Amino acid sequence: MDCSTSPGVHPMALPCDSNETSYLLPANSEDWEGHGTPDFVYRQEELLLEGIQWPRRAPGLPDAPPPLSRFDCVLCSAWRQRMELGLFRYHLGELQTQTLPGAVGFVAQLNVERGVQRRRPQNIRSVRQAFDPEQFNFNKIRTGEVLFRLHREPGLPGALQQEDILVMINVSPLEWGHVLLVPEPALGLPQRLLPGALQAGVEAVLLSSHPGFRVGFNSLGGLASVNHLHLHGYYLAHRLPVEGAPSKPLDPGGRLHLLQALPAPGFLFYASGPGPELEALISRVCRATDYLTDHEIAHNLFVTRGAPPGKTSPSSALTGVRVILWARKSSFGIKEGGAFNVALCELAGHLPVKTSQDFSSLTEAAALALIQDCLLPPAQAEEVQAALVALTAQEEQESFQKYLFSY
Repeated sequence: MDCSTSPGVHPMALPCDSNETSYLLPANSEDWEGHGTPDFVYRQEELLLEGIQWPRRAPGLPDAPPPLSRFDCVLCSAWRQRMELGLFRYHLGELQTQTLPGAVGFVAQLNVERGVQRRRPQNIRSVRQAFDPEQFNFNKIRTGEVLFRLHREPGLPGALQQEDILVMINVSPLEWGHVLLVPEPALGLPQRLLPGALQAGVEAVLLSSHPGFRVGFNSLGGLASVNHLHLHGYYLAHRLPVEGAPSKPLDPGGRLHLLQALPAPGFLFYASGPGPELEALISRVCRATDYLTDHEIAHNLFVTRGAPPGKTSPSSALTGVRVILWARKSSFGIKEGGAFNVALCELAGHLPVKTSQDFSSLTEAAALALIQDCLLPPAQAEEVQAALVALTAQEEQESFQKYLFSY
């Protein structure tokens, strides 16, 4: 059993190349109101494609992790300051971590405080539930919880229309650096994935030089606890099974793949980098999530650097971005009794465990049983797959028609 409390590539332990003090709150809390929200404006060349890899750990190959990017420096320094100021529900120390024995490679972490201290989920009964301003939402957070406003440099070619994204702390963090990406909160958007929000999430992954910075989305019924559009982003200094899991193409053009490996089959979308290929991926993913939402099918989504689709392995190079989408049974409210709840990170192989007893006794078989109990019945899963394949074919036909009309 591989246990670790201080992984060698943890971003919080690494020095930054610059001192981004403008993103820190003033020392006097009375001055926080006038601090405003600083802007983080990024350029196309900051979307990092080359050289982002996990360090090799073989003897004689002491690869150092790459220097943190400007995005990492800003996020980590501002996040650490908020932790020191006590703006979280609990102080997050080093989490006890183990890789469960078995073929999957589950990364389990003991996070008792999150299980006890996190805000109770809202009363949600539909994947399509409307936004309710009376319920808790991100317009009601405390001063100081917002780290910065994330947006592209104006005038970048081919960019999707994107609202400004507020990057704020998750006050009940899964791991160090756990943030929420929230499109303009005043719009009151329900928890339904939109292209501009997904683009920001994918590009946040590309802005980080840390191979373990991931982004995800939980739908209503997929354990989203707040019905106000948001994505999660966080650092985990461990490989996950989905980075290099094998897959098979579901359409002739190779635009949609089925992730075949454990812990759960999912739909795999891949892009080698920013540009038209990535914009097409975002459009394709949002068509799929729109279909699932319209048909009251809960879902979870995970964005990570990873290998191209095909016959890959856990050691495959992180040459592009993988977006994995899982359709699953609807589940509302906190589920008691299990070692963990099944949402975006658990389906990817990261298991935040709620009690010491469960952490010490958890096996791969038990984890798989909990996850597979949340998946759709086989007949419904086949219906969803056929529908998403048909949507992909429709998109390909529309693209071909646009190509013809352009001449």
